Amino acid sequence: MFKRLKEKWEVESNIQLALIFLVFSISGSGALVIRKLVFHLVDYSPEWPFWLTAVTYVLTIVPAYQIMLIFFGTLFGQFDFFWKFEKKLLRRFGIKLDN
Repeated sequence: MFKRLKEKWEVESNIQLALIFLVFSISGSGALVIRKLVFHLVDYSPEWPFWLTAVTYVLTIVPAYQIMLIFFGTLFGQFDFFWKFEKKLLRRFGIKLDN
């Protein structure tokens, strides 16, 4: 399984793969912290309609997670991997960046 991921992601070593997993996990945990903060700031209530909850989540948490991926990826020396990852994601939304 890890061999296949390394080939798909063009990762050279197991250590690089471990660092990538670490960045994904730290960013995911960070997104939970950001979610609590944002939902507290907007005075979220479980009585909110689902569509309002979803819009708030998509407009705040999703971009924050993407930024954290780049930030922590850079800290752990994996900027190139996460920049390619982000560009691929943005292309799916019809946004093309140079390079």
